[in-house]
Amino acid sequence: MTAEVDTQAVELAAGEVALCVQPSGDRVVDVLPAEAFENLLLVTTDGNLRKLERAVEARGGDPRRVGVVPVTGTEVNYDGPLWVTDRVSPSDLTGVSIQFSKAFQHVEPGEGWVAVDSLGVLSMYVSSERLFRLLDTLVGATRGRNARTVLATAEGVLGDQAMTQFRGLADEELNFPSRP
Repeated sequence: MTAEVDTQAVELAAGEVALCVQPSGDRVVDVLPAEAFENLLLVTTDGNLRKLERAVEARGGDPRRVGVVPVTGTEVNYDGPLWVTDRVSPSDLTGVSIQFSKAFQHVEPGEGWVAVDSLGVLSMYVSSERLFRLLDTLVGATRGRNARTVLATAEGVLGDQAMTQFRGLADEELNFPSRP
């Protein structure tokens, strides 16, 4: 099911997965509901964790309740309240899986949220088949823990085949319009 979303927040029941399509440059944290910031694990390709910390605070969230797996080719220099795993290269999906598994232990069953942003960025480093296998593993883990999951991509970045594969992982697809 694909839905154009009028509100600016994802609404999911425990165990559900949404494929979130946003305008280029938008952040997944901008569409998460307030309760997501109570127990959130974010797998992100954005290495600017100060900016992420400010975005969480701007949404009323407590950065100490947000875990981050930074997936970036550049060093991450951050000493703040977000809890952060070791940085992983975007081409190292095994490393992403390992860091996710370590951090995922802190996601509360039935309460926690997991968000994976910038699927399009990740697809520039690995084949869509490898990325699909990683996401299938992550989604299986989140469903097993009854966590809510958001897989985010920028509008028009992924090809039709990749979008079809990723839709198969989700319960629904949410398309967020550009903000005025």
